[in-house]
Amino acid sequence: MTEVILEPELPILDPHHHLWDLRAMMPMFPEPRHRFIETLVPVAHYTFDQFSADVSGSGHNIVASVFMECGAFYNSAYGEAKKVIGEVEYVNGVAAQSASGLYGPAKLCAGIVGHADLMLGESAGEVLDGLQAAAPGRFRGIRHAGAWDADPEVLGPPFAHPPERYLDTGFRRGFAELGKRDLSFDAWILEPQIPDVIDLAHTFPDTPICLDHCGTPLGMASYSGKLEERFGVWRENMIELGKCENVMVKLGGLAMHNCALPEQGPAAGIGSEELARLWKPYIETCIEAFGTKRAMFESNYPVDRWGATYPVLWNTFKRITSGASADEKADLYAGNAARFYRIEEVLA
Repeated sequence: MTEVILEPELPILDPHHHLWDLRAMMPMFPEPRHRFIETLVPVAHYTFDQFSADVSGSGHNIVASVFMECGAFYNSAYGEAKKVIGEVEYVNGVAAQSASGLYGPAKLCAGIVGHADLMLGESAGEVLDGLQAAAPGRFRGIRHAGAWDADPEVLGPPFAHPPERYLDTGFRRGFAELGKRDLSFDAWILEPQIPDVIDLAHTFPDTPICLDHCGTPLGMASYSGKLEERFGVWRENMIELGKCENVMVKLGGLAMHNCALPEQGPAAGIGSEELARLWKPYIETCIEAFGTKRAMFESNYPVDRWGATYPVLWNTFKRITSGASADEKADLYAGNAARFYRIEEVLA
């Protein structure tokens, strides 16, 4: 869908996107494949060239980005615990490629969020040190997903995490290693699990935490048709989480199939006006809860490509914030992300 680009000069720092090559993995998923896996088939190969094309062809002023871990490009030669270093090594090379300026002015992957298994407890510190050494100028923190639901259809086998991971004592011993190194934490959970992040934030008030994807509202599987019913619960938990001064929230991820906003995904063929209507209650609640200084818009690409093209995605956000001041927009679209990931220089 082609749209006129809104506010094309507004600087945007995209703080959440992935790079991967899943082509060899796709045949490993049993048929019938989980719906989430099906949404990734069209973007199974999404590396620097693909993301750079989305950015440069969007019409929006994307000035920089932050890479978010996705289990890609692991190097088994480093051993089970440290194979994750391979992902950060790869992305650091991509970042250097972008920094050359040969592929456009945007500083892609200027910040890197890797992965470490915090269930290793204190031993996770060695992995964190390895990640820092792999990209000393760009590595900023990790994400250790905790998304879980009692209904296995919500996530499917590839993304089955244990329940209450963020409450686990071993996990928290590993989490404590982040603070020793001034590293941040990205939290991906599902809407019913927001209280786990609240507890984590209270326990570690000095560690910066960013909640991904508005807390991932659910509208599929056993949650089908229940978005309106559960909105009040989600809102109450987000308001409570917003009281934690060490937590920021990413405004996005709503185009994932889990959210069913819209339920039909690409088949809906709708543009930014309709998406803004669907997403506005969630985005505005997040901004109400966290304020304009602790929220940042994200693309979650290429996952959110299932629901919106890159240009339409950012147009949607801009429609929702049409009444915001210039300073508020500067924070929501770039400044807050640059501050959280400590890459303010990309906005200079």
